[in-house]
Amino acid sequence: MSDVAPRILEVGALKALAHSLRQQMLTRLQHEGPATSADLAAAFGADRGATSYHLRQLERFGFVEEDVERSAGRRRYWRAVPQDLRLPRGAADPEVAEAARALGRQWIDRGQQELHDHLTNRVAGDPFTEAAMHSYGGAKLTPDELRQFSEEYIAFLKRWQREPGQETPGSAYVTVLFHAFRSAS
Repeated sequence: MSDVAPRILEVGALKALAHSLRQQMLTRLQHEGPATSADLAAAFGADRGATSYHLRQLERFGFVEEDVERSAGRRRYWRAVPQDLRLPRGAADPEVAEAARALGRQWIDRGQQELHDHLTNRVAGDPFTEAAMHSYGGAKLTPDELRQFSEEYIAFLKRWQREPGQETPGSAYVTVLFHAFRSAS
């Protein structure tokens, strides 16, 4: 994924992605690989017609695509399109700013829930528990340095990302939370 250019989400894509079931479906496709609308309906206790509709909306905005190698007849498989998704910074348009806030809030809430679940369910001796890291720190940076720091961080993360089915044996999806902002104090 290291060669994927950043995609700043426009208002339509922000709104499409802010739907909670679409977020769940996209995350499932990113983590586990291709699936059909029926697979996703079963995974999320949703109506198959609803998952088909939401997949078409995700496709419309370029988040998913049909996996034509797996699809046959009416049985369509969908896969996530590898992307470096980014929220617009300091949008002047109130509609864009509100849509970005809503999606950003969902991302933060999901990350916090995943962190809470990890901390609550850690098992001593589990190799992933032993390898997991939590860090808190900071640095004095100019706005340009903060921008550069963030881009270097994302480039580093991209070096480690693998498509579903391309993972190293024994690997598991690892959530990485990154927040870099000027503190109030």
